[in-house]
Amino acid sequence: MTTYSYTRAKTLSDLLRQRIMVLDGAMGTMIQRFKLSESQYRGDRFNNLNKDIKGNNELLSLTRPDVITDIHERYLAAGADMIETNTFGATRVAQADYDMAALAFEMNLVSAKLARAACDKFSTPDKPRFVLGALGPTPKTASISPDVNDPGARNISFEELRSAYYEQVDALVQGGVDVLLVETIFDTLNAKAALFAIDEFFEASGERLPIIISGTVTDASGRILSGQTVTAFWHSVRHAQPLAIGLNCAYGAALMRPYIQELNRAAPDTFISCYPNAGLPNPMSDTGFDETPADTSRMIGELAKEGLVNIVGGCCGTTPEHIQAISLVVASLAVRKRRLVRGSCVVPLTPQTAIIDR
Repeated sequence: MTTYSYTRAKTLSDLLRQRIMVLDGAMGTMIQRFKLSESQYRGDRFNNLNKDIKGNNELLSLTRPDVITDIHERYLAAGADMIETNTFGATRVAQADYDMAALAFEMNLVSAKLARAACDKFSTPDKPRFVLGALGPTPKTASISPDVNDPGARNISFEELRSAYYEQVDALVQGGVDVLLVETIFDTLNAKAALFAIDEFFEASGERLPIIISGTVTDASGRILSGQTVTAFWHSVRHAQPLAIGLNCAYGAALMRPYIQELNRAAPDTFISCYPNAGLPNPMSDTGFDETPADTSRMIGELAKEGLVNIVGGCCGTTPEHIQAISLVVASLAVRKRRLVRGSCVVPLTPQTAIIDR
């Protein structure tokens, strides 16, 4: 690990032991507010393409970096300690839908640099800001058949996913991210491909960054789409020794609460993150979701008061107003304390009891 990376990682770990930290909110929700046209997505560089690309939000890092920077800075001004890169769908796998697979590396590199510049602009000695390199789930899944008539069919292999994620990780690290965030996981095998690629990159480069892993519970059964409970999901990925494990998307904070409680019990020695949607979809709302900033911040505050979370933020439908409200609510609340499991006993996790100070 480079001196810079080690210093930043140690600072982040120290801060997570001291207070609840705030992640940013939705990127897509904010991009929609700009009401960009097809030509604005294309810019001059891609003006002659024969395929519609409106909706390819990751491309905006190349064609409208001003928009992406503006969104990052709005979240930072609202109080976010961490911001995600605009790279949720910036893999070769996802970009193939737009015939832009060859641009994946550049998208990740530029997106990381934009987020890095925004964080550096807002960082102070008392409030450093951190860049999370976002690795999304891809539109193809290694565990689930795309054909209901053929359960054994697959439209992607583990190796294809690993290769795409490796390229993404390489570019994000070169662009200056502080943390790698494998998020919105609905297929554990996809996540394992991302984690394998991350570890492979670490071994090859000698660079090691903290990892945050965030799954998505998709229905009232309390399982992710590929069938695992929250506890089973954790045990499938804990080998990666993430800085934090958490949940995001799908639900608002109220419906996510029992699953965060379960994760808190399953992973007592690891930091817990939670960044829910702004409630359920509501086409009549300005953001397309039910909850106001006051609603979301109140419910996240309840999770914090219960001692369940170390990192909080927002996913779909959340805005800088939501993040500002969340930041104000959790500022005075106690951080969740990690605990070390020894046999059947759980004890407080301190620098003296920790085997690895993540």
